[in-house]
Amino acid sequence: MFESYIKEMVETRRALHRRPELGWTEFETTWYVCSHLEKWGIPFLLGTQVINPKFVMGRDEKAVKDAIDRAKKHGVPADFIEKTEGYTGAAAIIETGRPGPVTALRCDMDALPVRESDSPDHLPAKLGFASDRPGLMHACGHDGHTAVGLEVARWIHEHKEEFCGTIKILFQPAEEGVRGGLPMSESGIVDDVDWLLGSHVGGVLHSGEVCVQDDGFMASTKFDIEFTGQEAHAGSDPQKGHSALVAAACATMMLQGIPRHREGETRVSVGKLVAGEGRNIVAAHALMQMEVRGGTQAVNDFMVDNVNRIIEAVETAYQVKAKITRVGETSTLVVCPPLLDKVEEAMRAVPGIKILPRYHGADGSEDCSWLIRKVASHGGQAGFFLYGCEQKGHHRPDFEIQDETNLPVAFKIFLSFVKLINQRH
Repeated sequence: MFESYIKEMVETRRALHRRPELGWTEFETTWYVCSHLEKWGIPFLLGTQVINPKFVMGRDEKAVKDAIDRAKKHGVPADFIEKTEGYTGAAAIIETGRPGPVTALRCDMDALPVRESDSPDHLPAKLGFASDRPGLMHACGHDGHTAVGLEVARWIHEHKEEFCGTIKILFQPAEEGVRGGLPMSESGIVDDVDWLLGSHVGGVLHSGEVCVQDDGFMASTKFDIEFTGQEAHAGSDPQKGHSALVAAACATMMLQGIPRHREGETRVSVGKLVAGEGRNIVAAHALMQMEVRGGTQAVNDFMVDNVNRIIEAVETAYQVKAKITRVGETSTLVVCPPLLDKVEEAMRAVPGIKILPRYHGADGSEDCSWLIRKVASHGGQAGFFLYGCEQKGHHRPDFEIQDETNLPVAFKIFLSFVKLINQRH
């Protein structure tokens, strides 16, 4: 019944895995999705129809331009690029022509700045579909999420006589760094949505295991911090300089000392620090990429306040200037119990899977939370489920999923859910 869909889903996942793209630069991925939708006769929306530029964070104009040039060289039509208005992401819209609820399924598309393992034991290397873009990799499974969403859209379109209402498949850009969920949620694309469901592969679950998430998602804020000091000769005139490198290094250590909070879990990470001009020059420039997270929005706000306080103190102590830019932000999960009941009902209709107790950990962040919040804010129902795979850890060079066995699980759960909500009676 599903064999042809699963076969193409696996082919899509592997094609996307070969061409990973970072957030806000997914023009090849967006074209791949939309060219298939167009071939199947499924209407779709692009550009500012799915992304509100006022809420975009962490988008590098030069990186976007370079990505557009690269996409054109790889066969993406110029007129399609023009239609995107410079913003990646898309939404498939399947109108049944019959009254009924509006249901949205959300899938993310972006990759990570991770160099993929070339070990012969690593499945993509072993099977010949490893990333051909050095330094970039789908190390979190978003290639699989996109592949699932695309085939779900095709199946529903080809069987839409069985459904009522409207079904939207949201292909969201820039989940990494939690940058794409908010501008998509503020685009109007979910303003009429009654039911919304997102998902993620992996986490703590193994192959065949599934569960809904009834709590969690850490609130998070991402920062780029630029330190500017004063160059000087490190040997003859060190007193004339003010080192941005030393200031940034001090800030890195001080950030680790932010007090933990009794009301929720906290995280702080300085993930990247680039500084200096040369070994004999007092460094005038440093760039830090860092983040904080909190188990509640209030705890995350506490972490943010401490970041600002520490950077301000470092500016004074080291006589440098620091520019703090928020480049991503997300919040915690809003829980809609009726939705969770429906998803578990949908799961029970899928043979061969193991439904685990509801998961309420706060291990990471997920900007689907903005879409969930938006739908819940106007009385809709929204939520998130997890499905397992065998992996050694997300965001690692050896991250892998077993696409032939893991992805069909999500595919069948999404279809089962849509049947529950939009089935024609």
